[in-house]
Amino acid sequence: MAKDLNFNEIKRDIQSKQFMPVYLFQGEESYYIDQLTDRLIESVLDEAERDFNQTIVYGLETDVATIINACRRYPMMSERQLVVVKEAQLLKNIDDLTAYVKNPLQSTVLVINYKYGKLDGRKKLTGEIAKSGIVFESKKLYDNKIPDFIIQYLRDKQIEIQWPTAQILTDYLGNDLSKITHELEKLSITLPAGQKQITPALIEQNIGISKEFNNYELQKAIAAGDIVRANRIARYFEENQKNNPFILTLILLFGFFSNLMICQYEKDKSKGHLMAVLGFKWDMQIVDYLEAMKRYNPWKTMENISLIREYDARSKGFQNSSVPPGKLLMELLYKLMH
Repeated sequence: MAKDLNFNEIKRDIQSKQFMPVYLFQGEESYYIDQLTDRLIESVLDEAERDFNQTIVYGLETDVATIINACRRYPMMSERQLVVVKEAQLLKNIDDLTAYVKNPLQSTVLVINYKYGKLDGRKKLTGEIAKSGIVFESKKLYDNKIPDFIIQYLRDKQIEIQWPTAQILTDYLGNDLSKITHELEKLSITLPAGQKQITPALIEQNIGISKEFNNYELQKAIAAGDIVRANRIARYFEENQKNNPFILTLILLFGFFSNLMICQYEKDKSKGHLMAVLGFKWDMQIVDYLEAMKRYNPWKTMENISLIREYDARSKGFQNSSVPPGKLLMELLYKLMH
């Protein structure tokens, strides 16, 4: 009977060696797909069993007939065998696997690793896998969920990080979980003996993100109406454009003022209610919005959203042929805060 499980539930079952005959891992976020695939490779077979009972193929280099033949073999001196199809999105005529999936061998664990998209739900293959195995869609995390991911990832390693520090990493690294976890592993290795917390100073030393001049600090300055501080950050961005792209700052400012407008039109403006509306988990996430509501009325917030759109267009050449990104940011900040 098919199961409908999330990432943690699938991981738990794999760890307890409760295997299904077929797994389809698909979606835009490759991190979770690779994590579950690697867990199965580590867990289905002991190291001594892998030489004769593990087959790993790549979609571009194989075909459906080869995969089905591998799946229909019986294991040698083992309870089961493992067949993994990586980069399955490149496999031609993948729906022809339906012939096997309709009646899979119970001694075979077939893993279909399908990245950067989903199988066409109208085709038979997905439905047949859902009947006897697991279909898991790995979705991209929304940007506002990335700090929580960072906090939990490090907590699983018995390492702490404060939410503002996680947000600084998010602003710099984006929402590519594989890239984020790679940087977190590097930071974990560089922790001094006995230290169990990732700090802004450690990040600045090892990744190059300034603990004083970043988009999180810029948001705080705008929320507080601190023009001097905001301009100082903007000048730093101008001198370090490679690590502080203008488009990223615009995206974050647009998100901030969009959320601010939501707060302004809520009847209940208590901290707890606004956190619930915005989906915030940490008290530090709402502080800038509570501060900004003292300085920006709804009309000014709407004007600021329009200004950010205008400067996004200008940064792409619309009605602007010569003003560089650093100067555009200085102009924009002046207008946002006046």
